[in-house]
Amino acid sequence: MTKVDRSWVEIDMAALRHNLQVLRNRAAPGVRVAAVIKADAYGHGLATVARALDADADLFAVANVTEARSARTAGATKPILVLGPALPDERAALVEGGFIPSISTVEEAKAYAALVPAGSRLSVHLVIDTGMGRIGLWGDEVTPVFDAIRRASSLDLTAVSSHLPVADDDPAYTEDQIVRFNRELARRLGAVGSPATILNSAGVLRFGSRAANHDIIRAGLAMYGISPVPEWQNRLIPALTWKTRVSLVRLVGPGRSISYGRTFITPRETLVGTLAVGYGDGYRRHLSGNHADVLVRGVRCPLLGRVTMDQIMVDLTGAGPVVLPGDEAVLIGRQGREEILASELAAKAGTIAWEIFTGIGSRVVRRHGGSTD
Repeated sequence: MTKVDRSWVEIDMAALRHNLQVLRNRAAPGVRVAAVIKADAYGHGLATVARALDADADLFAVANVTEARSARTAGATKPILVLGPALPDERAALVEGGFIPSISTVEEAKAYAALVPAGSRLSVHLVIDTGMGRIGLWGDEVTPVFDAIRRASSLDLTAVSSHLPVADDDPAYTEDQIVRFNRELARRLGAVGSPATILNSAGVLRFGSRAANHDIIRAGLAMYGISPVPEWQNRLIPALTWKTRVSLVRLVGPGRSISYGRTFITPRETLVGTLAVGYGDGYRRHLSGNHADVLVRGVRCPLLGRVTMDQIMVDLTGAGPVVLPGDEAVLIGRQGREEILASELAAKAGTIAWEIFTGIGSRVVRRHGGSTD
């Protein structure tokens, strides 16, 4: 039997490289770029993205040790930073892999120091909490951990980091947060001169080279082509296009109900298309009734009724009677002159583009292009 993909994403590696360069150019000269490839590279495929960006990124950032191992196995040669705290039973594997842990406590610092083989050194990042409230040290907590790292001959403090929680929509708070981070660096760690990193995609695009003393930027969402700062969207290239196929076309009379709950009743004769995708593939159920569209033959076709597990229904009337089963439909991406961004879909689902990308399911085939080497 010939295999036909019912739903798939097309990922453009050239777009990833372009976007990474946009971020590099926006930052201060000489800044290093950490390509964030956690959560399967935001749903774009960790192994392929790691290989494709190995020559472009200065280091990679992942969420946990398992992802770090996957990136290294895939061929990533650059340093790999583990952003989240490793569980106690994962620390030995982190040290063995030569990955960079993010340290928030004295206990972590001592545990890593004890695991490093004699004569070796492990690069570590010290995390300061400046407002995210997730990991990191606050105020007077910094000095004891810093001292523990400095006393450990097996640990090498290669960066001090923090994270911006509202860089996309609260510039005033974010600027104050950057100032507080710089103050902490100067007051507590000024004599050391370790590189600093606080800027994520939104921070880089909004503040750029104004944060000139920050040596590493973290390229996340913007690297995948979606800007958390709207005015920068036209300089980025979305790397992911999500497609499915029309599986059935029916002419339905007025007064007919569509999908579960009978939440949509046809007001007129309607050309209804059934598409081979649903919330089981990651197409959000919360899009139901929220004016979401798909693109068929370059025309925006409104979603009808509720998203079901494996199928959705759309109004094909505007696309004309020439639509046939097997035709492509675009859920995210461009078709003709129309484009649906992941951020548009996210807004209509009441969520964020990060969740749209990472929620694309395993039934959806990944196709990579634009040179993966």
